[in-house]
Amino acid sequence: MRQGKYPFVIGFLAAPVTLYLVFVIWPYIQTFQISLTNWNGFSAPQFVGLDNFTKLFQDNIFWRAVSHHVLMLIALPLVTITVALFFSFLLNLGGKLQGGQLRGVGGSAFYKVVFFLPQVLALAIVGVVFSQVYQQGDARGSGDGVINAVLRVVHLPTVGFITDPHIAMGSMIGVMIWQAVGFYVVLFSAGMASIPKELFEAAALDGANRSTLFFKVTLPLLWDTLQVGWIYLGIAAFDGFAIVQVMSVDQGGPDHSTTVLPLEIWRNGFNLAHQGYASAMGVVLFFATLTFAAIAMRVTKRDSIEF
Repeated sequence: MRQGKYPFVIGFLAAPVTLYLVFVIWPYIQTFQISLTNWNGFSAPQFVGLDNFTKLFQDNIFWRAVSHHVLMLIALPLVTITVALFFSFLLNLGGKLQGGQLRGVGGSAFYKVVFFLPQVLALAIVGVVFSQVYQQGDARGSGDGVINAVLRVVHLPTVGFITDPHIAMGSMIGVMIWQAVGFYVVLFSAGMASIPKELFEAAALDGANRSTLFFKVTLPLLWDTLQVGWIYLGIAAFDGFAIVQVMSVDQGGPDHSTTVLPLEIWRNGFNLAHQGYASAMGVVLFFATLTFAAIAMRVTKRDSIEF
């Protein structure tokens, strides 16, 4: 059996490893190469060294996109995890102590399905829906979305959620949070379900209130799941292409107030035919995402708690 083990393993891995090398690693290598050239996608590329990166770091639009990613990197994981943890705790441990056992609020299974529903929608559909929800109509109210229609009914000024450059990015981050929360509610609920109920019941019998149960029992035992969620959401904060592409005014507007790096890569690569410059942006985005993931894993690393 041992003599035939390694040929079997190699034969089993050959196809997936080859596909990964061809469709993942090789495009990365090509991107690094193209980033050092001046290429429009059609004619022969001209080697320019680091000129694209020099131009990139002098590009105000690039830095505006980076600032939006920093905002997303703070808001998206923090708000999404906070809201998801709150609902997960309610759905798993927020009910009354019945028969010596802690239970979730009534209808927990139904609420989990409702929370997860946004995950089955394509991001483009979510963007189209919220474009209508956020829409600001004319002075007579024609064309108002749901929110502005309500504001007009109660005689409050309407808001240009996606036309006001001061709040447009925040409005889109709100959509990203709405779309992401359901997945993490289910993820954290699964993590809480794996924790022995005896630990919660013992703490409750010793007089621990809901706050103590959450901060002293739940969070420490759920730390590994929180770490995964934080890293995934941080990586998602370096994206945002679909929502911004669908919802924003003039694809990243108004006045580049909602643009993100993936959108700028797409614009430079396909609209302006600056393949080398777009590839340089892709290289920066690649290393930024990789650096964040490495730092996040290092900073949030803790000894695992066995139970």
